[in-house]
Amino acid sequence: MDRIRYAVFTDKSIQLLGKNQYTSNVESGSTRIEIKHWVELFFCVRVIAMNSHRLRGKARRMGPITGQTMHYRRMIITLQPGYSIPPLKKKRT
Repeated sequence: MDRIRYAVFTDKSIQLLGKNQYTSNVESGSTRIEIKHWVELFFCVRVIAMNSHRLRGKARRMGPITGQTMHYRRMIITLQPGYSIPPLKKKRT
């Protein structure tokens, strides 16, 4: 569970749960093959499709110093019918 940071619970991701699609943020350097292999082994499910996109970090400013948060990748994992993943921990804000 090193590569998967946390599950994403937005309006769109909750709608995708009805289509057996799960959304989570993963480390930026991880590949689709690594994530697919890890999800299939850890959760004992069959993954039929994976979609991913990279999200840029947001600009942050603290006094005169400017910077930005880390970049990350969001994965949408589609499982075969009949399989499901228990909810992952929510990120604390």
